[in-house]
Amino acid sequence: MNKMVSVVIPNHNGGPTIGKCLEAAFSSAYENFEVVVVDDCSTDNSAEIIKKFPCRFIRLDKHSGASSARNAGARNSIGRILFFIDADCILQKETIGLAVNAASMHENTVIGGTYTKIPYDDKFFSAFQSIFINYSESKKPEPDYIASHAMIIEKKLFEKSGGFPESFLPIIEDVEFSHRLRGSGCKLVMHPEILVRHIFNYTLRKSLRNAFRKSLYWTIYSLKNRDLFKDSGTASSELKINVASYFLSIFFIMLFMVFRYETFLTAIPFITVFNLYINRRFLNSILVAKGGFFTVLSALYYILIYPFPVGFGSFTGMIKYFILRKGDS
Repeated sequence: MNKMVSVVIPNHNGGPTIGKCLEAAFSSAYENFEVVVVDDCSTDNSAEIIKKFPCRFIRLDKHSGASSARNAGARNSIGRILFFIDADCILQKETIGLAVNAASMHENTVIGGTYTKIPYDDKFFSAFQSIFINYSESKKPEPDYIASHAMIIEKKLFEKSGGFPESFLPIIEDVEFSHRLRGSGCKLVMHPEILVRHIFNYTLRKSLRNAFRKSLYWTIYSLKNRDLFKDSGTASSELKINVASYFLSIFFIMLFMVFRYETFLTAIPFITVFNLYINRRFLNSILVAKGGFFTVLSALYYILIYPFPVGFGSFTGMIKYFILRKGDS
C-alpha cells in the first residue's frame, strides 16, 4: 500500500547533523512521503541548512521543546502515517517503506523502530550507546514504550491521543506518550528491522552525562508512575542489576576497609559473575556487532564506570521527586 507518510523532525540547534538527516531522508527508496521539519527557535545555522531541502518548514515563535515541535509538525502534516525521527538520525533507504509495511499490519497501534547497532560515528562511546539502545529497545516484541527517534503512528490515532505532553519533564516524553496510549487501549509493537542510524558524537564525558540525565528524569517519572523496578527499554532489569551489583560491591569493599575481614571481598567475584550472567545477552549483542576486544572494553566500562552516573542520577532523581512531592502537599 502506497500510503502518504509524513516524516516529522523537531530541530533545535541541529546544524551539525540536520543536513545529513535530510539528505538521507530524501534518498529514501519509498516515494510517497513528505518531510516536515519544525525548528524550535534555533540560534545556529539550522534554518539555512533546512531551507536547502524541499521540506515543509515550520518555525515556532518561542523555544518550547521537542514535544511542542513534534505536535506542530503533526498538525501541519498531510500524511496518513506519521514517522517521528530526530534531527540527528539517518534514515536508511528502505526505512520508510518498512515503516509503511509495518503500519499496514496493525491497527490502533504505535509502532517502533530503533537505532542501528553501528552508529554514524563509529567510535567507542557512540558504538557502545547505539548497541545498548538497539538491544534494550528491540528485545521485546511488545515493549514498555516506543522511542520518538523511530516512532510510527497513524495520524488520526495521534490526533485522537492529544499528542506528546508539552508540560512535562525535559526528556522521556515518548515514554509518557506510550504509556498513555497503551492505557487507552492501543498496542505498542516493536519492528526491529525499522532502523535509523544515530549521530552520537559521544566522548566519555558526554556518555556519562547522558547516563546521569536519563536516570535522573526516568527516576522522577517512574516514582510518579510507581514502576521504578519495571523492565522498561533502556531502563532495563539488566542495567538495574548492574548498578545494584556495582554499589553492593563498593559496600563490601568499604566493610573490608573498616573491619579487615577478607570474607567481605570474597563476595565480590560472585556478585560480578552473577551480574555478567544477567547481562549475557547484552554482552553477546556487543560481541556480534563489534567483536571480542570491543566487548571486553565495553564490559569493563559497563560494569566499572557506567553504573556510577546511572546510580547517582537515580539518587538525585529520588531527592528531586520527594522535594517536588513535599512542595505539592
